[in-house]
Amino acid sequence: MLSCFRRSSLTPLLVAGAAGLAIVLSGCAAPSEGTVGSPRDLTQVSPARQAVPPWPAAPSLPPLADLEIEITPRGRAQFPADQLAATAGVPVAILLPLSGPRAELGKAMLDAAQLAVFEIASQNFVLLPFDTKGTPEGAEDAVARALGRGAKLVLGPLLADSVEAVARQTRISDISVVAFSNSRRVAGNGVYILGFAPDQQVDAIVDYAAAQGLTSFAVLAPSNDYGQVVVESLYGSTESRGAVVTKVGYYDPAASDFSEAARALTDYDLRREELLQQMAALEGRTDEVSRQALARLEVLDTIGDPPFDAVVLPDAGQNLRTLAALMNFYDVEQPTARFLGLRAWDGTPEVAAERALQGGWFAAPPVEEREKFEIRFRAAFSYDPPRLASLAYDATALAALLAQSPRATDFSATALTDPNGFRGVDGVFRLTANGTVERNYAIYEVTPDGFRVIQPATESFQPPIN
Repeated sequence: MLSCFRRSSLTPLLVAGAAGLAIVLSGCAAPSEGTVGSPRDLTQVSPARQAVPPWPAAPSLPPLADLEIEITPRGRAQFPADQLAATAGVPVAILLPLSGPRAELGKAMLDAAQLAVFEIASQNFVLLPFDTKGTPEGAEDAVARALGRGAKLVLGPLLADSVEAVARQTRISDISVVAFSNSRRVAGNGVYILGFAPDQQVDAIVDYAAAQGLTSFAVLAPSNDYGQVVVESLYGSTESRGAVVTKVGYYDPAASDFSEAARALTDYDLRREELLQQMAALEGRTDEVSRQALARLEVLDTIGDPPFDAVVLPDAGQNLRTLAALMNFYDVEQPTARFLGLRAWDGTPEVAAERALQGGWFAAPPVEEREKFEIRFRAAFSYDPPRLASLAYDATALAALLAQSPRATDFSATALTDPNGFRGVDGVFRLTANGTVERNYAIYEVTPDGFRVIQPATESFQPPIN
């Protein structure tokens, strides 16, 4: 049988009985310490985790968000709030939107966290989930209950405003937070963000594009905080590489028509007017050279290249496909101008089917471990994990690993910011002293058959040896 981390034999995690009953999991041995210079691995599990007892089904359980819960390597226990005993072992809280508009995502992230407990945690690890209800007020209440249960580390919450509400309490208690947000504004002073930071993705794709000789960049971004971060990051990344940003455009991501923004970005009207002027100058001439030149111009929409070598399109889904098609409509096509994207592209399966995007490049985490994680998740829970579920898995696996220290549980800033980093579902990452996360991204090309790796992600944070 394969390693339990690589191929889990979990059956779906059904909650047992009425409140007050428990079901049991068994733990894995701690992974060995990484060698100097190597990330500590969250993707290797002891062979002891090769079988899991079946979960007994139980009907008529109150909603998950209404209960206080413990998830331990010995099982998942549920208790009414007024019957909670003091938590034994190393308690770690995870704050997720288990009710409200993001409840589906929150419950999937909780499933991913449970999978990490099964696969990584030792016998002394206790995961305490709390419902944030998807609001800052709910997060504030959730963290108060978590600290009351003695949580030594807080994982989550998901959104930046909720992280701010949580941090006000955790800083007083000197408890660290590993949040699922990607917003730099909430990072620091004991708060570490684990989300996929867009500025690093921009830097990765600009670095690759500049190495291929592209020197002038444009960006067509949504008019929101995410789009603003992308634009600001593009200016910094291009400047450090001797490139320039020549055009910037914004659009309302909730709108149904982006044509005005696309038309302005591509200088379509100027290029169209130049074409018409050249055609007018040739009309009426009878010499053969002029007639042939006019014939060539008559099949064009514009004349001259667009005012950039590459354009960053950081959106996803149907918005991305529409924007790429509009680029073509306004006479900007690859490879004359390369279309560049970020991690959002790998969450859009239809990208490869969009002809206008084929040949585009984007930065995203490596897929090898994520594909294995998705297989195990489907085997355990019988549905596909949403893209952000991997953050909950990696955060829980990180906490479980640090809880296994041979000296004592160590959730200190020094342990969390190990300069060698950790290898997780989305590749290597490391938390930094300023609360941000560093990740190594791969570069992909969009082809008619899917995504092709054109530059693998590096597997360590050590500088290359020249």
